Parts: sequence; C-alpha cells; structure tokens
Amino acid sequence: MTAAPHTQGDRPLVLGPEDLPAVEAVPLDERDLPASTYELLRRTADAHPGRPALYLLGEGGLPWRQAACWTYGTLLEHVHRTANAFLELGVPEGGVVASMVPNSGAAYAALLGAQAVGIANPVNPMLADDHLAEILGLTGARLLLAPGPGVAPESWAKARRVAARLPGPIVLAAVGSPPDGEGTAFDAVDFDAVAARQPSGGLRTGRRPRPGDLAAYFHTGGTTGLPKVAPHTHAMEVYMAWALGCSGAYLDGSVVLSGLPLFHVNAVHVTGLGPFLHGTPVVSLGPLGYRDKTLMADFWRIIEHYKVTSFSGVPTLYAGLPEVPGDADLSSLRAGAVGAAPLPRKVRRAFEEATKVPMLEGYGLTEATCASAATPAFAPRTGSVGLRLPYQQVKAVTVDASDRPLADCPPGQAGVLAIKGPSVFPGYLRPGPGGPAPDPAGKIFDGWLMTGDLGKVDADGYVYLTGRAKDLIIRGGHNLDPRPIEEALLGHPDVAAAAVVGAPDPHAGEVPVAYLVLTSEARTDEAELLTWARDHAPEPAAAPKAVHLVESLPTTLIGKVFKPALVEDTVRRLVSAALDAAGLAGHVEVGTRDGRPHASVRLSGAGDLGALAADLDRYAFTYEVTA
Repeated sequence: MTAAPHTQGDRPLVLGPEDLPAVEAVPLDERDLPASTYELLRRTADAHPGRPALYLLGEGGLPWRQAACWTYGTLLEHVHRTANAFLELGVPEGGVVASMVPNSGAAYAALLGAQAVGIANPVNPMLADDHLAEILGLTGARLLLAPGPGVAPESWAKARRVAARLPGPIVLAAVGSPPDGEGTAFDAVDFDAVAARQPSGGLRTGRRPRPGDLAAYFHTGGTTGLPKVAPHTHAMEVYMAWALGCSGAYLDGSVVLSGLPLFHVNAVHVTGLGPFLHGTPVVSLGPLGYRDKTLMADFWRIIEHYKVTSFSGVPTLYAGLPEVPGDADLSSLRAGAVGAAPLPRKVRRAFEEATKVPMLEGYGLTEATCASAATPAFAPRTGSVGLRLPYQQVKAVTVDASDRPLADCPPGQAGVLAIKGPSVFPGYLRPGPGGPAPDPAGKIFDGWLMTGDLGKVDADGYVYLTGRAKDLIIRGGHNLDPRPIEEALLGHPDVAAAAVVGAPDPHAGEVPVAYLVLTSEARTDEAELLTWARDHAPEPAAAPKAVHLVESLPTTLIGKVFKPALVEDTVRRLVSAALDAAGLAGHVEVGTRDGRPHASVRLSGAGDLGALAADLDRYAFTYEVTA
C-alpha cells in the first residue's frame, strides 16, 4: 500500500524518495492543472489579485529599495494589453512573437501575452545576426520586439538588420522608446503606444490555448555548436511549474530572486511560471540580471531587504558572489539552487559556509522543458544532482555509434542519460512543406529523450552526472572526463576557476589543456601549476599537457563556461607556434567549419610555407593560408 505523500495544504511535496510513488499514485491528468500558461496566471490573479507578483529592480531609474511592484492583478492586465497589441499588429492567432527585450516587466508581459494568443520566441540578443536570422526564419516569427533606439541603440540596430533579412513579412516593434523611422522590408511601430490603447480586462479573441498547443520556441544554449530550436507545449510548461513546486521552493512565505535572462528556460520556469502558479513573489534583477555590477554589489542587501528565500544560478555565478557583509540578516534564505554545469566542491563549500544554508543541485535541459531532477532539501545524496521529479522517468542506457539506445543500464551503472514523461519536448523544430514542425528523429526513441549527458541513476531515482558526451576528451582512444581534472585544479589555493578542454594533438588526437583564473592574492605561475596539475590528476592520462592563465573564462550569457571558445584558443596557439617555427608572421583567426575547428591564416611576410603546411597537416583541424 502506498503511503500518503508529504503535503502542505493540497500541495504534494517530495521531501524524499518515498514520496515519489505516493505522488504518482494519483494520475497526472487528475490533478486539475491549468490548461495553459494563460489559465495558470489567470487562476492566480483571480485568487490573489493584490499579492505582489514582480518587484522590478533596475527599471525606471528608481533605487532598488523603491523598485516598482506589479501585483498579480496588475501583471494579468499587462499581459492582456500586450496580447491584444500583438493581435492588432497583425499577429494571427497561433502566430509567433519573437523578443529581444531584456528582463523587465515588459519582457514578462510579452512572454505570457505571446503564449496567450500564439507562440513566444524569446531570443538571446547577444547572438550573431546570422544566428538570429536563422532562428526567426525557421520559427516564422511575425513580430519582433526589441528595445527602442532611445534605450538601446545597438540592440535596435541589430533588430533592424535581422528583420530586413527575414524571408516573410514581419513587424518590428520598439519597446521603451519610439522607432527611428520606417523599415524598407518591415514595418517599425511604437509598441508601447499600441499596447497603451488596448483593453486590460481580457483577451480580444475567443481562442484559448489548449494543453497540446505550442506555447514557446526556445533555442538551446549553443555551448557546443549552433543553437537549435526546441518547441514547448502548454502542457509541458504547466506541468513543469507544478512539478517544481513539489520541491517546496514555493511554499507560503517564499520570495524568489530572478537574475537569469528570460530567453533561458531556468528563468522562465524556476523564477517565472513556477512561482506564478503558486502565487509567489519574484524579485527581478532587471535588464542585466546577474551581470548588473551595481545591483550585484548589493546582492546580500537585496536578499535581506526583500526577504528572499531562494535564487537559482550556475556555478560561475556562485563563484563570483560578493562577500557576505558581517551584519547582513540572511535569515529568510532557505537555499541556493544550482544547475546547468558541474558544481565544483570548492564553490559549494564557500557558499554554504558563508550563508549557513544548503546549495541544492538540480539537473535539466531545454529539451525536457527545464528540470528533470532536484535535490530534496531534507534528503540530499552526496554526488547526486537530485531526485527525479514526479512523473518523469530517468535511466542510463548504452548507445551505438549513432547515439541510438541499445540497452538499459542497471541501477548505479553509468551510461547516457535518457528521460521520458510529460516534460519531454516533441523534437527539434524543422522546416517542412506545411511550415515548421517538431521532428523527434535522432533525439527521441520510443518516447525516450537521449540527453547526451553521461551519468547513472540509483534504485531510488537519484541522478548522478559523470560528464557531458560532447565535453569528453578522447586521448588515444581513452575517454577522459574533464570534471575530475577541473576539481583537482580547484584544489590549489590560488585557483579561482578552472576549465579543461581537449586540445588537438598529432599523436593522441586530443590531450587535456587547462585554462585557469587565479585569485587576486595568487603568487604562483604556470610552471608551478602545471606540476600541481600533473601531481593531482585523477590518472596519468588526465594530466594536462599545458596550463594557460587567463583573466576570465568565456561564458554564455547565463554564465555557462563556453568551452568551444577555449578549444578554438588551443588551435590558435598551435597555429601561432607553427608560424613562429616556420619563420612566418601573420594573423590567425579560428572558428568552426563542418563541426571542426578551422584556422584562417593571413600572412604578412615571406617564409617557409612548406614547413608550415607540414606542421599543420599533422592535426585534425582544417586550415587555409592566404598571403
């Protein structure tokens, strides 16, 4: 007989593995979840219209202690106006609205308003023009929101360039200031003016999204290649908001801090739809989020003032947090949530000692909505990234050369992680004769999403990561996981951050190379650190061949270490050394071509071209040389 789960009111809580079967004894379709994200917000706004929904720091020039506050009733009104403006500007019901608007009240309203009448397509404004045009061309966006020229002239100029390149008709809508003229291939409009004249009491259409309708298009993080587009349905997003609540993150009295950008699923779900479903206030750090140096200098004072109970970020965020003031009152803080990248033990230890609260790891990916595992606060397991969320299945499998699953691994045995359940997306968006559509080919097999992550799952459903398949360093046929090498390097007292990548090698194919950021008090050098790395490597083959000291590690906009840039740097160094050896001078640029590093060399003088070619031909990367 299944025991009753832990609850608060009618909310089931997963405080330990024994709660999972108790929660799952009730079929998911009997839980009366909202039919859509619009219905999710409307339910909360009807129940708690005066409760704070968003504290909008970093907006309107106000000090952060006097930040504007939208209640749930106010948020719903803004969503109505925004959705109705989309319809007036010609977005058809079910059409796609793209947004380059940074975090703000307008960005939240745009995300939810687009989902109320169509499909939201938030994009990273820092992507190159080519990538943005490729994404918006694939999704068939009919309207692109961008900060107006009076608030962000560079972003507006980029939006104009991208809009002009799109194959179909599109409206370019300026937020925050009027546009600077009409476009030639698009209409440029003042979105604020259009939205201001819309009704706020409801939607101007009788259409309501259904659970199986597409709600959003999210592009993947792009840390291992070009971004792909992952469609999410309303059912996926509503389920995720509900399932995240099973962790207890949104219990009564909770206040969630949001600092990640809204084109990322963590921000949308962990600090957006999750708290919105449960009527929890969100403190938004504004357009720059965790990159706002002024707000981050007062980070712990913000926690204290707004009585924040939790926040979510990646390991690099935690590594860079300011020192906790001695008189700061952090009694409201319950935990820090971390995911998206391996967590160094050094970072965990420093945070927990400073705040006296646990750091709780989670695991998820855009293709599975957001999260598939979360650490129960009262039942953590050393080394685990969390317990699977209710109604999701997670297992490790063996795969063939094409990454197709072959057989299930027994509990505790490592393989490629696979996920099945209500969070799994329908497949990447692909162009088709009837328009873009999700395609599961090559990614989903019999309902199982192949994650590409290496890990194991124990008998209770706790997930353990052992590496990312694309991050593996293959040295002479021997697979090396960079994570334990990085952990060893972080054990040095002078090392603040570490990243290990595979550098091309003429004999072994790849060899580990370390990039290190030192503490401000460090007095060591590369030679000493290379000796340390060799002495502390988990195995001889894992010893880095070189150590490079850098001011900072390249990261994506959400803070993940961007390892392809480091691999390109290893190639740049190899080509530069080959130029010196051949007595040549020139400029070297490295990018990616056909999935491999490609070096472009522009010579600035004479030298031994034969020696250069003989040297570079030993490597697997491609190159071209021009005079």
